[in-house]
Amino acid sequence: MKSPNESSASSPKELLNDLQALVLEAEKMMGDSLTEHTADAVSALRTRFDAAQERVSHLYSCAKARAVAGAQCTDQAIRANPYQSLAIAAGAGLILGVLLGRRSK
Repeated sequence: MKSPNESSASSPKELLNDLQALVLEAEKMMGDSLTEHTADAVSALRTRFDAAQERVSHLYSCAKARAVAGAQCTDQAIRANPYQSLAIAAGAGLILGVLLGRRSK
């Protein structure tokens, strides 16, 4: 099982589960009375929050890189085949218009 401080790439679902667990622990800690363990608990929560924040920024940068790469690939394909791209876009617009037109009647 992964440790909470591990900063490897994980799925968005796992990250969401970790963040929800972190929020639940923070709410529990806020509801409890102050004890001698509060400083340790706050430190542990801060560490987990920093690790989660690092994973979110990593997931964001990976998603951004994939989106930019896809946009560049699309741009190259359109520039290499401008007339075919125009015909495909017009055909997709026509089909979408017909489908939406039938739905609104």
